[in-house]
Amino acid sequence: MDLAIVVPARKEEGAIGRTIEEIEQKVRSPHRVVVVNDHSTDRTASIVTTIASNHSNIELVHNKREPGSGNAIATGFEHAQADLVVRVMGDLCDDAATIDLMLAKIAVGYDVVCGSRYTAGGPRIGGPRIQGFFSRFVGLSIWFLTAIGTRDVSNAFKIYRKSVLDSIRIESRSIDVSMELALKAHFAGWRMTEVPTAGRGRTEGHSKIRLFRIARGYLKWYMWGIVSRVRNRICRA
Repeated sequence: MDLAIVVPARKEEGAIGRTIEEIEQKVRSPHRVVVVNDHSTDRTASIVTTIASNHSNIELVHNKREPGSGNAIATGFEHAQADLVVRVMGDLCDDAATIDLMLAKIAVGYDVVCGSRYTAGGPRIGGPRIQGFFSRFVGLSIWFLTAIGTRDVSNAFKIYRKSVLDSIRIESRSIDVSMELALKAHFAGWRMTEVPTAGRGRTEGHSKIRLFRIARGYLKWYMWGIVSRVRNRICRA
């Protein structure tokens, strides 16, 4: 099956080149890389253009919607003409070597495979402590409360069958889109599992994430997941 790796990037001139290099070095399966320039005002787009000129499997597209992770991801998914789509952050936080492990799970019938920092063999390395505590709490508690197939629902590093993405209407405009997609896929009945991955704190550039600003979005989907679980139990009763 065809694989597209979507990399949303906003002002990532310090990391985007190394991110693409890691993907090309570590992902052994045939793939395309779709880098989405999310209204960058630095050299992100020109760096990707230069790399793409020497690699036929790398493409640069531009988010023509309003700036934001949700819109950049939606743009990338639209351009990802492939059977399988995986999102990789443009800041070197994700371990591209995990993608082949994800593909192995897809091969045995799963529809969504999540990279998990909170399962055995999947450490979180570096990054702000409060952000780490928040994502761990969200992941483990929503896993316990909803029986979703991952302990790291907020992690953006997931692979989806394109049919799953085509069935979901994306509402989020920020980083919480990762939680939205996973929960909607889970409650729609798609098969989901996880593999361990090492999540690394940013070492290049500056984080665009403002924890308290995005907390509202995570809280919205957290409550949506719990309500959906209760509703399902009532319907089965």
